[in-house]
Amino acid sequence: MKAMILAAGYGKRLQPLTNKIPKPMLPLAGKPLLQRHIEHLASIGITDIIINTSWLAEKIEDYFADGSSYAVNITWSRETTPLETGGGINKALPFLGEEPFLLINGDIWTDFSFSSITNYRLSANQAAWLLLVENPDHNPKGDFGITDNMVSYKPQTRFTFSGISLIRPKLIKDYVKNHPEEPWFALRDVLRPAIEQQTVAGTIYSGGWCDVGTPERYKVLNNFLNNL
Repeated sequence: MKAMILAAGYGKRLQPLTNKIPKPMLPLAGKPLLQRHIEHLASIGITDIIINTSWLAEKIEDYFADGSSYAVNITWSRETTPLETGGGINKALPFLGEEPFLLINGDIWTDFSFSSITNYRLSANQAAWLLLVENPDHNPKGDFGITDNMVSYKPQTRFTFSGISLIRPKLIKDYVKNHPEEPWFALRDVLRPAIEQQTVAGTIYSGGWCDVGTPERYKVLNNFLNNL
């Protein structure tokens, strides 16, 4: 299984921290957030990793190089300007192959074990799988509900998308085929019709998770990890 880590965003909500440091490179207990993801993937045998970059790209690429120091092979997909989540995945499709791949937002932290995903197989009629978490204070209404293990917009009880998913490349290709004029698009735009067609599975995780999206949340998480 291949993995893609999204690391191209500006990190505007984290300014001024991200004025000179790309968001995925912010240190957490002395280690860049992106490094934590890479080491986690390597520990479970996922060694073929694609990472998209844009803002301060050279600082990320120079730090990790080809990934050999971390026992992985990193392919860089650089964007002149960030293409958003969906557009970034689309640009990287030539590196991802035809099989479902693990997708990870570069600005989240979690103690969820990726090893459970390596044993998960999308069924023939499933386009994607999403890991959902309990709603944090900054997203009290949540994003999606779950009915019979399938992600849905219908249930009143909703959960937050964790930024961890399995994506079938065909899902992105079909969206682009129907929207050829849109180089910049979000993953949520791709997922909406698939969710409405009941082809997106989901699992709820109740363990540790944090979207490192603001200086305040970054500080809290850094303090938490420093005290482990």
